[in-house]
Amino acid sequence: MKPLDDIIIAAKTSPKHIVLPEGEDARIIEGAARAVREGIARITLLGDPGAIAAKLDATGLDPASVAILDPARAPQTADYAAAYHKLRRHKGVDEAAAKAAMTTPLGFAAMMVRQGDADGTVGGAIATTADTVRTALQIIGRAPQAKIVSSFFLMMLCEHHHTTKGGFVFADCGMIVEPSVEELAEIAIASADSYAELIREEPRVAMLSFSTGGSAKHERVSRVVAAADLVKTTRADIKVHGDLQFDAAFVPAVSAAKSAGSPLEGLANVMVFPNLDAANIGYKIAQRIGGAKAIGPILQGLAKPANDLSRGCSADDVFHIIAVTCVQAIAATAGAGPAER
Repeated sequence: MKPLDDIIIAAKTSPKHIVLPEGEDARIIEGAARAVREGIARITLLGDPGAIAAKLDATGLDPASVAILDPARAPQTADYAAAYHKLRRHKGVDEAAAKAAMTTPLGFAAMMVRQGDADGTVGGAIATTADTVRTALQIIGRAPQAKIVSSFFLMMLCEHHHTTKGGFVFADCGMIVEPSVEELAEIAIASADSYAELIREEPRVAMLSFSTGGSAKHERVSRVVAAADLVKTTRADIKVHGDLQFDAAFVPAVSAAKSAGSPLEGLANVMVFPNLDAANIGYKIAQRIGGAKAIGPILQGLAKPANDLSRGCSADDVFHIIAVTCVQAIAATAGAGPAER
């Protein structure tokens, strides 16, 4: 899988420090051990040190190769609790609640990233997406330039039966249920930037619909067209077209027949779905029927990297999302202002 291999190679150029809050989970430990062996990241695992060390030892990795912290007893916990209290007291969080929040692995991991003690975090093998994302939003916060936080799946079409091969972005598959015109445009812009950051090729953004070029008249189609126009106005450097049906976005011959003159020419690599229903169903069909490898959900729009895992994830999934998080962290080192909350 060349696009995925390229992400791993990019992560190796500047290994970042990634904290994994679900450090006692066997899949997390195996994925973390591989990340250390392959030199893509420095790892901190959160949880019971004795249990983690024993499981690490079973992988053949020296437990001293990773940092292990128990949030309930870590030397940073008191400082993190004070920082969290300051951050959230306007929301009614008192000192006792702040201390309790920082003894949870998700909260501790997010604060490690906020405080600069780690470059990124990956959770969700045990925790729900709702808990993982909410914690990241509350503690790490939005990037100053981001109006929303959204998500995408990196879809790898690299098997022999895939007639079109490569890495693709499908968005937003996990966050915004019914995006407005402005939100849809923001998702498209963020997804284009994420594609360029991870795949290092020019993004070609398709704003998907059940209509191509006005073949159907409906408010939902008008919203997609308006979002595409807003992207063109806001970011003239992004190649974008919509409304497009998926086949007109993905198959050059269909594009020529249905959407002659499209700047994408049926070669879109960033697929922006009109709502969460379509996006979630679409990526799972591509994964389960089409055999695409789905990596994510990957979050975009945060001040620093924090990503989610499916609770059905494998150790390979953990390793790959660590690699993606490292590449995001490398890009983020260019500098960012204080997080918005």
